Amino acid sequence: MKALKFIFFPLLALGTGAFAGYLTSDSLETVYSTLDKSVFTPPGWVFPIVWTALYLLMGLGMAMVASKGQPKTARSVFWWCLQLALNFGWSLLFFNVGDYFAALVCLAALWIAILAMTISFAAVSRLAAWLQVPYLVWVGFAGYLNAAVWVLNR
Repeated sequence: MKALKFIFFPLLALGTGAFAGYLTSDSLETVYSTLDKSVFTPPGWVFPIVWTALYLLMGLGMAMVASKGQPKTARSVFWWCLQLALNFGWSLLFFNVGDYFAALVCLAALWIAILAMTISFAAVSRLAAWLQVPYLVWVGFAGYLNAAVWVLNR
């Protein structure tokens, strides 16, 4: 049963990211490419590689916490689900709706949720918490990129 958690949570995270990618693929090609962006924006091929790694890390972290079966796990599941929903919502706000300020606010809420998730993970598994540090850093950087798009395209 523990092994299933190491399949379920990473697949759920990857699936959520893939679904968001599917829903935003048209605007990614037609709108995002026309936006003014920060000079620090990585090339497009970097994003799917980074996000795949981050989804795997968040899924593995949640699996590690869930496999412990402690009472504190419920709090971690809440934060994990919330951050995943905010992550999904950001994609739609940014790419499909094109509301870069609302996306930035969503991203700030996402960063706070990731921090809360990481803290809740640490109460159960320090390794699971450390696996979330790249996610926190990347979403912080994504906040900068999102803010740049908002400012440069008003």
